[in-house]
Amino acid sequence: MDRISLRGMRVYGRHGANPGEREGDQPFDIDLVLDIDLRPAERSDELADTLNYDALHQTLAGVVRATSYALLERLAGELLDEVFRDPRVAAAELTIGKPGLLDGATPAITLRRQNPRH
Repeated sequence: MDRISLRGMRVYGRHGANPGEREGDQPFDIDLVLDIDLRPAERSDELADTLNYDALHQTLAGVVRATSYALLERLAGELLDEVFRDPRVAAAELTIGKPGLLDGATPAITLRRQNPRH
């Protein structure tokens, strides 16, 4: 299986379980790796035959900005739901971190899932 990666996304949103975390924007770093068959795009050289990572970036950033959850796990699940709308994506690994939150340390979670629509 081939892979598409979208790494180093930094999006500002209002997520967190501790008091005050959801009152103002804070940074979230997102890395995404998708398992997808890229042979159709390899043969055709057409954007329609692959995943448009610019559009995916905009969609994911929109979810982070428009929602507010207590847990990173919930946010990551919502983001994977968006990723899996494209049935060509067989599986995904998504990591979200809150940079510098804990005296310079960055807590992060990673979800690895198969596409339930695949």
